[in-house]
Amino acid sequence: MGPAAIPWPGAGDLGGTVILVEGESDRLAVEALARRRGVDLPRTGVEVVVLGGAQAIGRHLRGRHERGDRRRLTGLCDAGEEALFRRCLERHGLGPITGRHGLEARGFFCCDRDLEDELIRALGAGRVLDIVADQGDLPRFRTLQHQPQWRERPLEAQLRRFMGSGASRKIRYARLLGEALDPERAPRPLGGVLDAALAPAGAAEKLTSTSRPP
Repeated sequence: MGPAAIPWPGAGDLGGTVILVEGESDRLAVEALARRRGVDLPRTGVEVVVLGGAQAIGRHLRGRHERGDRRRLTGLCDAGEEALFRRCLERHGLGPITGRHGLEARGFFCCDRDLEDELIRALGAGRVLDIVADQGDLPRFRTLQHQPQWRERPLEAQLRRFMGSGASRKIRYARLLGEALDPERAPRPLGGVLDAALAPAGAAEKLTSTSRPP
């Protein structure tokens, strides 16, 4: 059995699970993969919460404490925010956490670079390029490819830059790429955080008791 979302310290009635994500595009990708797997997240008691940037995780965790929110917790972040997530989780009672393995043991997953990079690698650049063409965006993408700073870069890097150049485009393609995934071949962080959120509460409690020091 893989990692599971963990109970918040002092949890009584768990009452569901929260998946913390950095931005709206991450939320759409998580929800798209859930639909591809036939999972109704609200029906299963899972809420995807957008932090509005990784720097907000500390404020969110403080707010949980003040509200008495004791739902199980899991999350997804970019590699550049791994240390920040780990420090904040430790500070709010979920530590000590050693490296990425420690985060994953508690249901938190890091993308190697960011979620766009993970999605492009999972689908393959050719499939992603087909999706860009289907959206009528191929001429815009070709314009980027011809820019001197991008002309010699790998196709995967060009696609990542194209999808990240503008909030609306990033959000739109997160949903489209998520919907195109093979449900059983999703990027490891994306599939992992969804699996952790959906794992039985008993598995999470057992994991917590064995992954923390006495």
